[in-house]
Amino acid sequence: MALAIRLSRGGAKKRPYYRIVVADSRSPRDGRFIEKLGTYNPLLAKDSPERVKLDAERIQHWLGVGAQPSDRVLRFLDAAGIRERTARNNPQKGEPGEKAKERVESRAAKEAEAAEAAAAPQEEAEAVVAEEIEAATAEPTPEAEAIAEEVSEQAPVAEEETAQPDTAEAPAEEAAAEEAPAAEAPADEAASEQPDATNEGESTSEPAEGADDVAPPTEDSPQAEETAEGAAEETKA
Repeated sequence: MALAIRLSRGGAKKRPYYRIVVADSRSPRDGRFIEKLGTYNPLLAKDSPERVKLDAERIQHWLGVGAQPSDRVLRFLDAAGIRERTARNNPQKGEPGEKAKERVESRAAKEAEAAEAAAAPQEEAEAVVAEEIEAATAEPTPEAEAIAEEVSEQAPVAEEETAQPDTAEAPAEEAAAEEAPAAEAPADEAASEQPDATNEGESTSEPAEGADDVAPPTEDSPQAEETAEGAAEETKA
């Protein structure tokens, strides 16, 4: 029979009280026990001497017989100096168990499936829109043809409006070019007629001052001879 030194719970609800007993390791926690070896009251302060009470002699006896203390009882024995407790090192203490890992993996798989299911309709919608765009661009609809015709009709009008200023400027330049020679021609004619006018002006103008002061003809001059001949002819007549 395997013996164990362990705690046996007593007391009321939310007010525990434990007995330190030696019992068969196969018996229930609060069941039959062989001998009571001490008490443990967790409601008292840690520095209270009444918190843990041990019967050291009987504990040594049962340890010598082969009884194995539980971890909690061994802590009490180590504090009392009855038996030394080796420190434990459990690096996997905070690591979740296999079932917890399986639950995490299954949750992650479900989330991935939900994300794929949510993304599938969006991809299908994008594919449908792309197909409609391709169909619309490949085969023009009557509405698209009507719009194209309207645009083509409006395009020449816009071109004419943009080209109209150039056509308006061209006749203006031509008219200015035609009017310039016409204006120059009268000026040339006036310049060509000007010398005649000056000549006529000289012939019709009054004699210059001092013209009456011409010296009279002498006997030997040709003018005197002409006057003499004229006087002779008048006498004959």
